[in-house]
Amino acid sequence: MKPAGLALACTLMSVGLALPACAQSQWFGFQKPGTPAEQQPLLLKKISIQQRLNMQIPLNLEFRDETGKTVHLGDYFGKRPVILSLVYYQCKILCPEEIDGLVGALEMVKFDPGRDFNVVFVSIDRSETPAIAAREKAFYTKRYGRPETVNGWHFLTGDEPAIRALASAVGFGYVPMQGPDGKMNQFAHASAVELVTPEGRLAQYYLGVEFSPKDLQLGLVEASHGTIGSPVDNLLTYCYQYDPTLNRHTLVYIRIFQAGWVLTVLLLGTFLVVNFRRDIREAREQRITARKTTLVNG
Repeated sequence: MKPAGLALACTLMSVGLALPACAQSQWFGFQKPGTPAEQQPLLLKKISIQQRLNMQIPLNLEFRDETGKTVHLGDYFGKRPVILSLVYYQCKILCPEEIDGLVGALEMVKFDPGRDFNVVFVSIDRSETPAIAAREKAFYTKRYGRPETVNGWHFLTGDEPAIRALASAVGFGYVPMQGPDGKMNQFAHASAVELVTPEGRLAQYYLGVEFSPKDLQLGLVEASHGTIGSPVDNLLTYCYQYDPTLNRHTLVYIRIFQAGWVLTVLLLGTFLVVNFRRDIREAREQRITARKTTLVNG
C-alpha cells in the first residue's frame, strides 16, 4: 500500500478506536453521584422507549394548558389525529432539539395544526408551570410561522400521577436526575414522538430528534383513518444529566457513537480491501510487463 494510503488507513483506524472510547466516557464518566458505573446499563433500560402500538392512552387524565386552565387529554382527541410528545420545557439538551426537529418537519407538511391534526406536548416535570408552557408555545408557534394554527398547538403541565400514567401508557421511560443546584429537576430520557389516532390509540412512533416530513404526512393520513403502523428500529437518542464536575451538560448519544464506530470500521475495511486489490493488480501488471520486456530483449 502506498504511504498516502497507509496514512489514511491509520487515520481511519484511530478514529474508529476513538469513537467507542468516546461513547464509553460519555456514559460512564458522568454518573449520578453515588451510582456505581456498573449500574448504568440498568438506567438505560429504565429510560427506553417501549413501542406500544394500538394501546389506548387514558384520555381522562387531567392536566393544565398553557393558560392555566384545567383540561383533560381527551379534549384534544375525537376529530383528528394527534402528534404527542413527552418532554420537559426547561431541558437545555435534548428536548429543544426534538421540538425544533418536529416544528421544522411540520413546516414542510401540507396539513395544518388545529384543522387537520393537533400537536400536544406534555411536560414530565411536575414542577413546571403554565407560565413556562406559555413561553414555550409562544416561541415555537412564532417559529412555525402560521399564526392561524396557534390553536392547534398545546403545551401541557400536570401532576406526577397523571404524568406517570400517560408515560406508562405510551411506553416512555424517564428518571429524575440531580441538577447543578442539587435538586432533582433534570431527567434522563430518550427522544420520541408518538402519532395517535383520533380515538386515542398509539399509531406510530418516530424516534430521535429529526423527522421526515413525508413520513409524518403519510402517518397523519393513516392515523386519521385509524390505521396502526409498524414498530420502527429502536435507535434511541438519550438525554442524560448535568455534570457538576465539568460545569456543563452532557448528552449521551451512545447509539449514535456505536453506529459511527461501525460505519468507520466498514469504511476502513472497504478502503483496505480496495487498496490491497489495486496493489495486487498493479503488481501483477508489473510482473507481466517485466516478462514481456524480458522476452522481447531475450
